[in-house]
Amino acid sequence: MSHLTQVFTEIGGEFIIPEASLIEKMKHIKAFVFDWDGVFTDAGKDHLLQSRFSEADSMGTNLLRFSYYLNHKELPITAIISGEKNSAAFTFVDRERFHSSYSKFANKIDAAKHLCETHNIELNQIAYVFDDVLDLGLAEVCGLRMFIPRKSNPLFNEFVLKHHLADYTTGCTSGQGSVREVCELMIGLNGNYDLVISERANFSASYKSYLDLRKATTPIYFANQEGVVTEVNNS
Repeated sequence: MSHLTQVFTEIGGEFIIPEASLIEKMKHIKAFVFDWDGVFTDAGKDHLLQSRFSEADSMGTNLLRFSYYLNHKELPITAIISGEKNSAAFTFVDRERFHSSYSKFANKIDAAKHLCETHNIELNQIAYVFDDVLDLGLAEVCGLRMFIPRKSNPLFNEFVLKHHLADYTTGCTSGQGSVREVCELMIGLNGNYDLVISERANFSASYKSYLDLRKATTPIYFANQEGVVTEVNNS
């Protein structure tokens, strides 16, 4: 057992396919796509339908993008695809300078196809982080599937595994650092974790160059309006 596999299995993560196969899949990934509810959050909302996100998860996405930049000298495509409208997700996308936010998509494959057409990539070049039923259509066709299970839905967890819809399942559950977990894993699969941390800690020239590209990214917000992918404002 490799050190990477050992570290993540010790916190409860499960490698559905071998680490070597995950590394091979990572070589073809050009986009990181996240669900919102149940991924960045515990799926709970207040009476105003508002949710929150974790700064630890936020840092995870930043380090993952920097890891990709160090290997490819360009930013990966990043997006959130949600079945609902989430103000916190809009805030996150704006602050972190993700490329896109898609909201109100009950059929998430429509948003994913639009993302691919916009950025000239294929569905199998997407790494997808997900947790629930609405995500399965995209999980079936994307290139790398990171699944966040919950103890409260054991039959669904079994369904995902039985139908080969996940490549890794997290040890951390919804809203409890699961995004940071999968980001750290994917950086480990990229083979440059120590370099990522040292370059970020020292605010190196490489990190500054990455950050300039990130800051120059203008997020675009889309919503599903009567079955049409429509650009909207983030209010």
